[in-house]
Amino acid sequence: MSYPNSSLFRTDLALESLEMNRREARIADALPGIESRETQIEGFSVTTVQVVSQTGAQTLGKPVGTYETLFLDGLMRREEDAFPRACRALGSLVRSLLPQAADAPVLVAGLGNRQITPDAVGPRADDYVIATRHLTAHEPALFASWRAVSAAIPGVLGQTGVETGEMLAGLVDTIRPAAVIAVDALAAGSLSRLTRTVQISDAGIVPGSGVENARTALNRETLGVPVIAVGVPTVVDGATLAHELARTSGLSHDALRAPAHPMIVTTRDIDREVSDLSRLIGYALNLALQPGLSLEEIDLYLS
Repeated sequence: MSYPNSSLFRTDLALESLEMNRREARIADALPGIESRETQIEGFSVTTVQVVSQTGAQTLGKPVGTYETLFLDGLMRREEDAFPRACRALGSLVRSLLPQAADAPVLVAGLGNRQITPDAVGPRADDYVIATRHLTAHEPALFASWRAVSAAIPGVLGQTGVETGEMLAGLVDTIRPAAVIAVDALAAGSLSRLTRTVQISDAGIVPGSGVENARTALNRETLGVPVIAVGVPTVVDGATLAHELARTSGLSHDALRAPAHPMIVTTRDIDREVSDLSRLIGYALNLALQPGLSLEEIDLYLS
């Protein structure tokens, strides 16, 4: 199945791909090979999309796996206790995808370009991750209850001359983690989802795919270990935005053409939003990786 002019509609969010294909098929029920459900965690809505077969993968254009979308509307409205609740909600979703062994080592990779604000979520989130691999290795008695965590910010090809996948493959080969958590900025298909949702997936990630700059996929096949992707949509492709505005306005989008010069759209407050979301993700990962820690203790360790 494909949407009319589907080449103009680009999104990294499995939920949006599902919505698009449901509109195309004019059905509200599940599509073949795809299951979905809605739940609540800590007062926040969560939509789970499970791609269970290759038929479903072909329909959505997403690999087989689980895709959780956490809606952060309460956090954006600055509701009371929204930040700690959001941290616990996101932390529990990530924890559910981690290796079952509580002491299994994990590598957290902050993907993206720190110098470009909408692409800086990964590196800035990594700044808040408490790295413990060196502590558990050299002081095992003191840190017996801690998981060994490594944090890496591989940069981008234009900065390093090395593909992110190549750099992470080298790190995985050296430190032998049981899993990799990759944090990255995503592209959405709708302005309403920008900086207001977080997608968590056990299917890995293809950096840059949402803005037609796809790099080497990061997944179990390429790295040899499970890859949990945590992503926040911070941009909308210009052609996708025009496509959606035409659709929601009831106008024909059949005549839409890809622009000669690609354009990316973000929010006016992207600096503050990326700063807030990076902190949220970093704290949530600490809760997921070190369940014995409280938010107050994380504040203390990071101070």
